[in-house]
Order: sequence, then C-alpha cells, then structure tokens
Amino acid sequence: MTTFDDTDQAILRILSRDATQSAASIGRALGLTQPATWRRIKRLTDSGVLAGRRVVLDHAALGFGVTVFLGIRLATKGRTSLEDFERAVTAIPEVQLVQHVLGQFDYRLRVTARDISDFERILRRRIMTLPGVGQVEANVMLSEERRPGPLG
Repeated sequence: MTTFDDTDQAILRILSRDATQSAASIGRALGLTQPATWRRIKRLTDSGVLAGRRVVLDHAALGFGVTVFLGIRLATKGRTSLEDFERAVTAIPEVQLVQHVLGQFDYRLRVTARDISDFERILRRRIMTLPGVGQVEANVMLSEERRPGPLG
C-alpha cells in the first residue's frame, strides 16, 4: 500500500481494539462518512494490511482454565519430518498456535486444556505421539496481559 495516512492508522487502531466495529461507527469516531470509512477499510484489506478479523474467546469462561506453552525439538530434522509434524500437530484441537522457531526448540505451541490432568492427557496421548517429537519443555501460563501493537 503506497499511501498510509493518519486516518488509516486511526482505523487500524480502532479495529485492533475491537474488530466488530462497523464502518459507520468507526466513521463517526473519526468524523468520516460510512462509505468513506468502508472504502478505506476495503483498501487496507485489499492491500493485505488487514489480514482478517478475529473474535477473542475467553478460554477460562469456556472451561479451559490451563494454558501451556510447549517448546518442542524434533528428534530428526528434514523437510519430510517438519511437514509430517506440522500436519499432525495442527489437527489437535487443543493446540491453539503452532510456531516454527529458530533457537533451542524447533516449534513453540500454545495448548489450552480444561485442567492439569486434561493437559497431561493431551501431552501423553496426542503430542508425545506425534511424528518426530524429541525433547519437550512445558511452561504453564500464570497470567496474560495484552500489549498494544505497533500502532498503539
């Protein structure tokens, strides 16, 4: 996107706080008409700056009170083992995030579970049986804060 002005940044800030805002309500907040705001949002979407909108679920309210971050080092490395691992791990519903990383581990996973016993079941029966899994390190999340993104 070649032109990215203060109004575009304001729209992105509003949407990053609440992606359910309508073009009309964003326009009212910024002193724009609904059609003008909609055109700007469409341009931001078409250019790839807005890559989607998401609803944030409260996992604890849904009965998933434990979040664990796993570092996973594969026992064998190679294109086939990476693809096999990624395909298998993304099929596990409790795995909310899969990141291929550089460093001590090959992957970082965010896993949600009902409680520690449920997490242990997921770890033993699903994650430890994945193709190529070698070393696993778990970090249980105690609390989480939302940090503002680059636009504030």
